[in-house]
Amino acid sequence: MIIQTKSNNEDVMSRVSATAGLAALGTSLWSLPAEAHVKWFAPYIVDAAPQPISATLTNVWFWTGIGLVLAFFLATLMIERTYVGRGIQSGLDRVSAPLWSRADDFMRVSIGGFFVAIFAVGGVYLTPDLKTDSELISWAQLLIAMCVFSRPTMPVAAAGIIALWVVALREYDLFHLLDYLALGVAVAAYLVLASSHDEKWRARRFLALRWGIAIALMWSSLEKFAYPEWFYPLVEEKPFLTFGMPRDVFIPMAGVAEFTMGFGLLWTALVRRLSAAALLVIFFTAVYPFGRIDLVGHALIMAALFLVAADPCREAKAVAVKMPNALPRFGSLASVPAGLAVALVVLVSGYWGLHGVFYGAEYETGQQIEQSTHSHSKEYPHGPQAKPENHSHH
Repeated sequence: MIIQTKSNNEDVMSRVSATAGLAALGTSLWSLPAEAHVKWFAPYIVDAAPQPISATLTNVWFWTGIGLVLAFFLATLMIERTYVGRGIQSGLDRVSAPLWSRADDFMRVSIGGFFVAIFAVGGVYLTPDLKTDSELISWAQLLIAMCVFSRPTMPVAAAGIIALWVVALREYDLFHLLDYLALGVAVAAYLVLASSHDEKWRARRFLALRWGIAIALMWSSLEKFAYPEWFYPLVEEKPFLTFGMPRDVFIPMAGVAEFTMGFGLLWTALVRRLSAAALLVIFFTAVYPFGRIDLVGHALIMAALFLVAADPCREAKAVAVKMPNALPRFGSLASVPAGLAVALVVLVSGYWGLHGVFYGAEYETGQQIEQSTHSHSKEYPHGPQAKPENHSHH
């Protein structure tokens, strides 16, 4: 009788934790907009001075978002240790087993399909904001797509992806291209590792992919803190994106949700699977207001997210490195705020620090000319340009 009562209490606690976790997840989703990359659809000036990070750290809505997401992570970790969590994992395994059994085929087809799509569109390097007039680039993209489907030529495709990024440096600043570095390296690393005959290295291909998309998502989310004004035209044009929230409440909370969902991809099995599923819902939701450009532009990230959600691995380590004993054990409740704090400090310092290195801490307002991702003419595919003596980059 005592044993039965204890079991009932555990069942109640598990259900309460599950409810709390799902509620927090729903709140996080509600706070995140349709996830369009702002540079594809709205005016931007890469070398404009970012908003001081102190403005974000003193924003009550930033901390509200952090609190909501921490509640989701902590609730999910608690559920993960119970039979309810194990049941959820087993259910996810059964649903995703057909995909996971063909994971490599799925990823290679997704990569090939992406490069065929941008070949067909033409005039871009890797994403809609990286425009080019070179026809050779488009044919190189078709060659990359062809190389993906043969194991011996997969490293050639990987080299081609990195080469496209490097060639884009001729026309775009390095800081701008950092938006796409982590994803490009991750996809290239996947192709190289997947083609390896050494099982020890080949086994790491999905880990490399997961880390790359996580870093890419966290890095791109920082634009919402550094340049909230970039998002104003989108919000004014499509006010339904904010779900009725005030603009300056919505944008910082959206940035928090995007950053923390990316962070969640590096965490324990259930956290990363739910984070991937949530991000997929968000990305698919963005297709309706933003169309095919958004779908094609995010195709590689979405394909990788499907595999993160399908991955049945229960391994809880984010990195294969022994951590100092003084730090909270990975997967413990204390490790969540500690890990999130470290991720924020490292990436925020990198974003603001590198921007200062490339462009200086101060920015002259006289240089702030209009720059748009939309082509105004064939002569100026990146929008109105500055005079060479004042503005040396696109």
